[in-house]
Amino acid sequence: MTTTHMAVPKAASSRITLAAQLLDTALRETGVSVCSAEEWSIFNYRKVDGPKIAIGNRYESEFIRELEQNEVLLYHTAEPEGEGFYLASLPGDLIVVSGGSDTGVLYGCQELANRIVRNGGLPAELAYGDAPSMKLRGPVVPLQLTKVEPPRRTYEYPITSGRFPWFYDKELWLEYLDRLLEYRCNVIYIWSGHPFSSLVKLAPYPEAMEVTEEEFALNVETFRWLAEECDRRGIWLVLKFYNIHIPLPFAEKHGLDLHQPKPLPLTSDYYIASISAFIRSFPNVGLMVCLGEALQGALYGVEWFNETILAGVNEGLKDLELKELPPIIVRAHAIPSEKVMEAALPNYANLFTEAKYNGESLTTFTPRGNWQDTHRHLGSLGSVHLFNVHILANLEPFRFGSPSFIQKCVQAAKYRLGCNGIHLYPLFYWDWPYSPDAAVPRLKQLDRDWIWFAAWFRYAWQPDLNPELERQYWIQQFAQRYGSPEAGEAILDAYEHAGECAPKLLRRFGITEGNRQTMSLGMTMSQLTNPDRYGPWRELWESQAPQGERLQLFMEREGRGEAHIGETPVDIADNVDAHAVRAEEAVRRARAHVTKNVEEFGRIATDVEAIGLMTRAYTFKVRAAIEILRYKQRADGQFLKYPELLEKAVPLFRESLANYRALAKLTSETYLYANSMQTPQRKVPFPNGEKFAHWRECLPAYEQEFRSFTDNVQALKSGVLPAQAVDEAVERYEEADFSLLSPYAETYTLCKQSRLFIDGNVTASAVAEELDGLTGIRFSREQAAKEGVAIDIELKEHALILVGYFNSADSEYLQVPSLEENTHADDRGGLSPVLKNGIGVFFYPSVHVHAFRYEPGRHTLLFGRGSYLIAGIVKGNQPMKPRNLDGVSSLQSLDWLFESSET
Repeated sequence: MTTTHMAVPKAASSRITLAAQLLDTALRETGVSVCSAEEWSIFNYRKVDGPKIAIGNRYESEFIRELEQNEVLLYHTAEPEGEGFYLASLPGDLIVVSGGSDTGVLYGCQELANRIVRNGGLPAELAYGDAPSMKLRGPVVPLQLTKVEPPRRTYEYPITSGRFPWFYDKELWLEYLDRLLEYRCNVIYIWSGHPFSSLVKLAPYPEAMEVTEEEFALNVETFRWLAEECDRRGIWLVLKFYNIHIPLPFAEKHGLDLHQPKPLPLTSDYYIASISAFIRSFPNVGLMVCLGEALQGALYGVEWFNETILAGVNEGLKDLELKELPPIIVRAHAIPSEKVMEAALPNYANLFTEAKYNGESLTTFTPRGNWQDTHRHLGSLGSVHLFNVHILANLEPFRFGSPSFIQKCVQAAKYRLGCNGIHLYPLFYWDWPYSPDAAVPRLKQLDRDWIWFAAWFRYAWQPDLNPELERQYWIQQFAQRYGSPEAGEAILDAYEHAGECAPKLLRRFGITEGNRQTMSLGMTMSQLTNPDRYGPWRELWESQAPQGERLQLFMEREGRGEAHIGETPVDIADNVDAHAVRAEEAVRRARAHVTKNVEEFGRIATDVEAIGLMTRAYTFKVRAAIEILRYKQRADGQFLKYPELLEKAVPLFRESLANYRALAKLTSETYLYANSMQTPQRKVPFPNGEKFAHWRECLPAYEQEFRSFTDNVQALKSGVLPAQAVDEAVERYEEADFSLLSPYAETYTLCKQSRLFIDGNVTASAVAEELDGLTGIRFSREQAAKEGVAIDIELKEHALILVGYFNSADSEYLQVPSLEENTHADDRGGLSPVLKNGIGVFFYPSVHVHAFRYEPGRHTLLFGRGSYLIAGIVKGNQPMKPRNLDGVSSLQSLDWLFESSET
């Protein structure tokens, strides 16, 4: 057995010690013994016979400094800086691993160890330098669950072994951390709603702790151990939290809501105490702040971040002697982050920013629009700016591993968006660490989705690798797993083609790129032909898709004989059908050549089959929708004419349903559920993600939809307009009993010519019959527009508060809350208007009226900054049929075509 001498610097850090262990293991695997030595000098290293390895941080190693100064060690690439490294064969049978930091040494030794294993010993010649393209590279680990725990709300889960047994599994963590080191990740983001109540004790607020003393002690021990193990591998541990979320027992004691929209002296003091205590307990752990969602960021983001968050950090740092400040990452979500950063950068030197890549899905490698502008601005501030591959609501639950798509996404993040870091979600976020496959025991996402993690982090390290060589690299990776190059190439092709389907389908046809929609569960015909009813999120097609046409625009241009611009619905339908077929063909080609991991290959094959069925369920339905919209154009409101045009849609609609039936049958055997977030926030295709969590639970609704359509087509052919298409008589809403408690607001009777605000002469020009004569509440329009207003009321019964939003995106008007920005936006219902254009206003935009549920008792109505109306407060148990008073009746929407006269 040959011997290699290896010199490690005295007082080596844990990272350099681990680096030496990697080399020791690799050498011993190839039959080489290792003899440890003290660090040599340039004058004595040749006295040691045989091969030698010296490793070190070039800024701290005297030996490496001597080699550089005497020009024995020269660099033909950039000199190692930060996480960069250089491997060199030098005279005297010496190999040097020179790192720009301790982490650079670790990555350099990792690279050398891999080469030793591949070569079966030490390489003969080395002159190789490398460094990461992106400065932060790492995954999200969620402390979240699939379902809400009332009375707590989404995100709110105290850290306990009952909820998160995996969090305390050190073997699982070590396996995960070693895999991340393999991928050269340097950060982990732990996501939680409010973790401080599980990790710190506060003498002034003992009621804030949400775990037992035993659970608290275990949490602190586990978290400190995790931070140390991360540090050994060059990984920053970052803890993420939402604002302003407070612990349940704290909220109950002080009579506060769990989520606070604005700072209070009490909540600010509590957060300062929590953050300072956390910094003192875990000084090497970073923090990630989500100012958006509950906090009204436009009003209070700058104040809260600077006067509370940073104040808490600085308070915690007072007595600590740290080499560098803990990293603080500001998440650009539902806030004007530009203003926050402008105010914060002079006050704290280690700030980072983060924003979503394609929203909460993966749709394109050519993002544009408003989100591109946000990224570019944040990337120009001089700090590290991260792109967040978030939630993946259109990819779940299936496997995704298209390396070429992922590579182009990382390149777009770097070159189009100006990002220099990645923040990667797992594919099935809310149920970490398990996959949704119906397998016993449960599969772990780290194993099932290895290519998801490997590809993103490979290209975050270096996005500009040659595509042709990359194809060969991934073929080799699959070949090692499945037994042959033929299997490797075919499985890669299956992943590549299947990976194109969901991104393209959602970006052209979806309602939203957010987790409000579970795309794999399909969409109703109403959602395709009348998307405005479901609050479509414009950013989906204006920022998260290439230029192209939605179904409505496509049909308008078709009707006018105009040229089409960009992607059309027909283009995408044909394109994804072809991708699905090629993915299925690749699986068939692979099957005969798979000799290893046969069971997992079978799951890949059924995923490809499922993606094909899902794709055709969409594309045939889209083609049917085109025929239905063509009928709508031709009939022009005279719907008893041309019913034969609808017959063209029937076989297409039937084929879509047939594919969906097959999908429901297949997934009943292969998947536990489709959506990892099984809460009421899931709205598309059907409300309530817990009730509609699997294809088999959605199938009856799709069956009924098709039956209703064919029945209504037959009725139209016989000259009968279906009963559900006929508008019923309209009656005024019944008022609820309430008291107005705010002295700066007043009640009034809403009717035509009513003055709608206390100040100015803004009057109603028209009022829907449902609203005419209701008791509204008016206040200062100027104050609402500039600062926001808080209205105190007391309800004597369950009620619906009718809030009027002006039909304008101008910043002077209050905007409808969005589930894309606030997970709790629909906790009280009301996101969809009950009366579109329900109030006309002289010289101002019309007003859409929304109805929000409130229980009896006192309430402070604080909706945010911008002008709005409170049109009335009505009994909570009365039905409300949505109407559009701007000349678009429910008849013209065609939704009645898909509804039964019996419902």
